[in-house]
Amino acid sequence: MVADTSQAGGLLIERATGQDLDRILRIEQESFSVPWTRRMFEVELNQNPFGHVYVARSAGGHEQDGGFIGYVCFWVVFEEFRLMTLAVESSARRRGFGRALLRHAMALGRAQGATRAFLEVRASNAAALRLYAQEGFQQGAVRTRYYTNPVEDAVLMELEPLP
Repeated sequence: MVADTSQAGGLLIERATGQDLDRILRIEQESFSVPWTRRMFEVELNQNPFGHVYVARSAGGHEQDGGFIGYVCFWVVFEEFRLMTLAVESSARRRGFGRALLRHAMALGRAQGATRAFLEVRASNAAALRLYAQEGFQQGAVRTRYYTNPVEDAVLMELEPLP
């Protein structure tokens, strides 16, 4: 069984609550040209039986925003882990926090019976594509003109088996 909360390297990852929504939304809006809405996150937190939202904070939590660093939202539907969204505060990027969130989420998915993982990412998001490839994801199909603002292709990625 994987712990719901993990702490390593000065990072605390724990289940999100409604009190985290303002911080999640701030990072979401800073990170994506078509951000999720408050309502979308509320549904994931409170109504979607497959949905999970976790947040990362610095273990000390003394910085601005209580040390809030980022978040991950994922679904576990039977044997499938589906990464829905993941983002890290701009000032904390390229320091391994996104990787830690992804690994924690995948471990939770595996503990719930997931054996493979899926995600989609903007074709221009080189940092995310690199992270996912480094974690073993393989590029699959492309959804042409999937994203808006700007219009762009989505790259579908899959990882099987889920490590």
